[in-house]
Amino acid sequence: MTTLALLLVIASGFTHSIWNLFAKRSINKDVFLWLINIPCFILLTPVVVDWFMNHTIPLRGYILILLSILLQSGYFLLLSKAYQHGEISQVYPIMRGTGALLVPLLSVMIYNEELSVYGWAGLGLIIFGLIRIGGFKLNRALLKDSQYVKGLMFAFGVGLCITGYTLTDKLILEYISPLALLGLCNIGYMLVLTAPALRSKKIREEWRSNAVALVVGSILSPGSYLLFLYAMNLGPLSHLSPIREIGTVFGTLLGILILKEQQGRLRIVMSIAITAGIIMIGTLG
Repeated sequence: MTTLALLLVIASGFTHSIWNLFAKRSINKDVFLWLINIPCFILLTPVVVDWFMNHTIPLRGYILILLSILLQSGYFLLLSKAYQHGEISQVYPIMRGTGALLVPLLSVMIYNEELSVYGWAGLGLIIFGLIRIGGFKLNRALLKDSQYVKGLMFAFGVGLCITGYTLTDKLILEYISPLALLGLCNIGYMLVLTAPALRSKKIREEWRSNAVALVVGSILSPGSYLLFLYAMNLGPLSHLSPIREIGTVFGTLLGILILKEQQGRLRIVMSIAITAGIIMIGTLG
């Protein structure tokens, strides 16, 4: 893995945690997610049109592209619900942790990639830390808390979508550029988010309350994944995907410092464990 790929993935995780913090603090999650995707939709749709007019893609490529759009659209719909029902420092680690666990495992099986003993140990540290940070416990008291259960289920659904589109996009990059792929996914986002946003009738209220966050989020949301798409061309997915989950450390700290969520020492310690796992995969994996 190149140093550039490592830096791109870490930057991707950091920027992802920032715009997710903005989404959690928003008034209406559907409206916020819709608004931050409008600039990218406007800018990249011509890129998508130009790409398809000047390149030939086989049927397999179109099927994969459709699958990615569906998974990424589902990601945004479920993300909104997850933040409506759960705290960012709980649902964010579960969302990211699901992908951190499944993507490397499936990459080894599907793409014949390899992890060393140190890589598997680092992956284990990441998953353990993510689960502990997320407060993932299933007992009778929590199962009776419908808010907790809904947040958990939506977060897990987001994680499955992340797993699906990450594995799919690795294949799609054989046919189209990262920028064109990002533009295609944004078209999907607009298709699924426009109706809920308009029905809410809170677009003006969201803009008045969170204009700065919306502007910054419109850059960081597509930018965070674009960084990861470029990194995927430079290194094995089984190594890169877990490293991106350093964003969970940032997200946890942001929840503690900015949202004043009650986390305690445990989550700080687990953040250190995640960082150690990331270093193991990035240097020895």
